[in-house]
Amino acid sequence: MTLTNPNLAVKESKRNLAGELLQAVREMKEGRAARVTHVEPSAASVARDKSGLSQNEFAKLIGVSLRTLQEWEQGRRKPTGAAQTLLRVAALHPEALRDLQSS
Repeated sequence: MTLTNPNLAVKESKRNLAGELLQAVREMKEGRAARVTHVEPSAASVARDKSGLSQNEFAKLIGVSLRTLQEWEQGRRKPTGAAQTLLRVAALHPEALRDLQSS
């Protein structure tokens, strides 16, 4: 059944939000959280974290726009080819990036 706005309104009006909230709090206190989400960090965010640089500094250093780096870190875009290799090098040898930055 597709919920149209009137159907949704009727369904929502019958919910016991206070009861649902109390039940959720009880479950949390008992350690029975309904959902646990684990998010794996992207290669870009791991490499940047290891370098100790801000997003802006890291983006400039590897020659991409800040927006591109943010999209890589958030998983909306994937780095390709040389960028993937550069990120692997940055993650394995962050000191190499720091050397580049200081020269």
